[in-house]
Amino acid sequence: MTPTVPSVLAELAELALRNASPDVPAAERANALTLSSMILGLAAEVADGEADCLVAENRALAELLADAADETSFRLSALRAENARLRAGLIAAHAAAETAGDDARQDAIWAELRASTERRKLSVAPV
Repeated sequence: MTPTVPSVLAELAELALRNASPDVPAAERANALTLSSMILGLAAEVADGEADCLVAENRALAELLADAADETSFRLSALRAENARLRAGLIAAHAAAETAGDDARQDAIWAELRASTERRKLSVAPV
């Protein structure tokens, strides 16, 4: 599951508030600040690349499905909704390819799923 921006910000706000108390041990405060800093850095990385990633993915999925990606809006909410629609189509196409024994189609679908994973990889990913 990918956390939403509001839930991440709420957690960071809670950490900041909790660690503002003078009775929080220095080591605990340092730990919380380090974690908060890392999360904010990753959030910035994701926010910076999310639209580009979704546009690329939606275009690739649309091509794979011989569909047209809806690009009337580049708002993240619209791109995510279009991505969900295309992924539902991909699931149906994958099931149909399995039923038909269409190995080439299955290979193309798996190749896009791997490419999608690579597009979403963060800079701190171990692999």
